[in-house]
Amino acid sequence: MAQNKQRPLPTSVSFATAGLGGLMGWVAIHPCNTLGIRMNLATSSGTSKPSFLKFSADIIKEKGFISLYDGLSAGLLRQLFYATSRFGLFEVFRDQLAKYRETDILSRFICGVSSGGIAALISCPAEVTLVRMSNDSSLPADKRRNYKGVVDAFQRIMKEEGAAAFFRGSGPFVNRAMLVGAVQVGTYDQFRQTFKSWGVTHDFLNVFYASMTSGLIYSVITMPLETSKNRMAFQRPDPVTGERLYKGLIQTITHIAKNEGVLQLWAGFPPYYLRCGGHTVMMFLAVEWLRKLYFEKYP
Repeated sequence: MAQNKQRPLPTSVSFATAGLGGLMGWVAIHPCNTLGIRMNLATSSGTSKPSFLKFSADIIKEKGFISLYDGLSAGLLRQLFYATSRFGLFEVFRDQLAKYRETDILSRFICGVSSGGIAALISCPAEVTLVRMSNDSSLPADKRRNYKGVVDAFQRIMKEEGAAAFFRGSGPFVNRAMLVGAVQVGTYDQFRQTFKSWGVTHDFLNVFYASMTSGLIYSVITMPLETSKNRMAFQRPDPVTGERLYKGLIQTITHIAKNEGVLQLWAGFPPYYLRCGGHTVMMFLAVEWLRKLYFEKYP
């Protein structure tokens, strides 16, 4: 999140470029998100657990590559709220905090936690809609909800399950977002400096190496929360008792670790890392490009 050194970036432009950068990055990385969700949720069915490459090949062979873009509209809607508010708020919080103390790793940690948590709450409805749409076509025909689009999915979830359904699993999602805000921003800035000291001064390579490295760190840390969020958001009530298997963050993580093994909390990690690292790279590059264009037009 580099800033132009000649003059401050207007707040409106900061929010706008953050949102547009998030949208541009998501279009390219959405298939990885779809594969990650499907592979992650497939582990709860008791079926065999193929490698990422085999799983991806089977999905594409059976349903076609275009199926990996299921839920794209919901994903873009999520980015519109999440990326815009997360990075926009981070910069607002950082600049305000800079009036009272030096901007260091602790400042970035505080701002990242705050902006990440708030952004997650704002985008929860879009996140739940995204998970539902991304995995619906992979379910048996009699269990599919057959959403017609993001609007239809949103309206049906609201009508059939109530507004509370949009925030089911919000605990893991918000906690994950707070961790991502803290870990990603701090490590990204640090790795940019580290790689620069190692001689990686080219802007593209510097952003690429730094964001992929920070993406690996926060992917490892946040994957159990992502797994819990997916399980909680996509589950159906027991047809007899009406009870839901997954009731809260700690209970969900404990249940998965105890009944399926600790490593199942990282099921679907390769596409999740491709999503996190890949989206981070493309988003930061897009944001920097958009801001460069702005300053060229309005020097």
